[in-house]
Amino acid sequence: MAERESTVDAGGDTPPGPVVVGVDGSASSKQALHWAARLAAAEGSTIQAITAWEYPPSFNAPVDVNWRPDVDADTVLTETLDEVFGDDRPAGLEAHVVHGPARTVLIDASRGASLLVVGSRGHGGFAGLLLGSVSSACSEHAHCPVLVLHDRD
Repeated sequence: MAERESTVDAGGDTPPGPVVVGVDGSASSKQALHWAARLAAAEGSTIQAITAWEYPPSFNAPVDVNWRPDVDADTVLTETLDEVFGDDRPAGLEAHVVHGPARTVLIDASRGASLLVVGSRGHGGFAGLLLGSVSSACSEHAHCPVLVLHDRD
């Protein structure tokens, strides 16, 4: 029988992959940032805070030609990081604004990550126990473990 090569680093020399966290400005994404910071510190990894954006379908509606959804996404990410961490941002925190559907962007970012943390806004009551479409897609297709956090309410 052929010997299989182990992919586990017994010496612990390989640093852990980053903790990737999806940020959209919601209460649950702020909670996800808090958890990502705690978990990244515990395992000695970095944090990649990611906000995804895409152009909405127009449906023949007038669109302001000066509107920049990428700039809006950057504002959401920066303001959320400021609200959650203030001037005391965790060491190794990287902030990224990426064009594309949130589920695709986060699933792609999960390659090589040690953990993906996302929020789920929920709908209240029984429906609040259900996952949103992004968190559900991430849970099913991510390339690493996924932690889904609901709003505290």
